[in-house]
Amino acid sequence: MDDEGRQVPRAAEMRGRARGFVAQVTSRNRLPLDFSVASLRVVDFLIEGLRKGGRERSEIAGALFGLGAYVGEVLVRRAGAMWIDLDKEQREFFGQSVGVRMPDGRVWNPLGKVVNCLERGGMDGSESSLQIFYLTLPGRVGHAA
Repeated sequence: MDDEGRQVPRAAEMRGRARGFVAQVTSRNRLPLDFSVASLRVVDFLIEGLRKGGRERSEIAGALFGLGAYVGEVLVRRAGAMWIDLDKEQREFFGQSVGVRMPDGRVWNPLGKVVNCLERGGMDGSESSLQIFYLTLPGRVGHAA
């Protein structure tokens, strides 16, 4: 738990959280969320819909977390990354307790990346789409199981 009493996610939980998010979202909608690189385009559209909906960030925090977990899990499955618990310095920098480490050692913050796409406009704003982010991501392997 953090200082405000909220549950802090751990790296060991993130695969399950991503799967749970997909199960919840796809039970109501027929969305092609299959952890593929191409599915990141669907995530871009979902974030754009949330942004245009104009709701307060606190109202959509659960959806943003789920989308960030999904993006991170795509990096794990397709780019050879692994979920990690961030150290104190990284937590302060990223504002998150978990991230992913790429095969070359770089650390990325998929939870924060989703928030940035929401706040800055992922498809037409200053923040690139998540699919483009993946395709230009340094340190990824061609394909991982």
